[in-house]
Amino acid sequence: MAVDHYTAAALTDVGRKRSSNEDAFGYSVEHGVYVVCDGMGGAAAGEIASSLAVSEVLRLLTGQAADGSEAATVPSKAEHAVCAANEAVFSRAQGDDKLSGMGTTLVVLVTEQSRVWVLNVGDSRCYRLRNNSMEQLTLDHSLVEELVRLGRMTPDEALNSPLRNVITRALGTQSNTTPDVYEVEAEPGDLFLVCSDGLPRELPDPQIESILRMELPLEEICNNLVNAAKKAGGNDNITCLIVRAES
Repeated sequence: MAVDHYTAAALTDVGRKRSSNEDAFGYSVEHGVYVVCDGMGGAAAGEIASSLAVSEVLRLLTGQAADGSEAATVPSKAEHAVCAANEAVFSRAQGDDKLSGMGTTLVVLVTEQSRVWVLNVGDSRCYRLRNNSMEQLTLDHSLVEELVRLGRMTPDEALNSPLRNVITRALGTQSNTTPDVYEVEAEPGDLFLVCSDGLPRELPDPQIESILRMELPLEEICNNLVNAAKKAGGNDNITCLIVRAES
């Protein structure tokens, strides 16, 4: 059975320890574009970086001929939008000393019928729940995750490492960046969770999976994920965006 359309819901929360929310999200079901960003930087810089990146990606992917070519493929348009967002954040930081060094993580989910592309920079994530089984579709661009992949650190050590906040790739901190791009086939009933690291830092994957498996409206699932992360500590901002493939 083919995917006919998608539905979505999202929620962001400042958490229990932070005074401001540097996460941002935006989406257009009509255009099949879903974005989550987690900003970083002093003062309000993180909030500016994440909001600017979300706005730029949505602007480019919900308009006509995003990269100037009607014949361009969906992933090339999406990659162009991410690179343009990087340039927008970098340029804004260069023009204001108070924003120097600001940046953001980014995950973009783009849908076209049964085809789904995921682009990411940084350690925000995308998961897919299919047949009650969850898998992580993205790889974190973080120092501890790279050490885990190299076999130099265990996953448990990574969770408790003082280096876990060090990300190895971000949007807007350099003049150029390259997103990882993944393509998957969606099936009716698939749930895609796009989230900032404030969720998986508090909740282990099995707990996230158990909440996603609940037969509830997407808004309630988002609420349950955020509340569980806050109950577990809520040390960071928490953003969840859920997209469901429908027949």
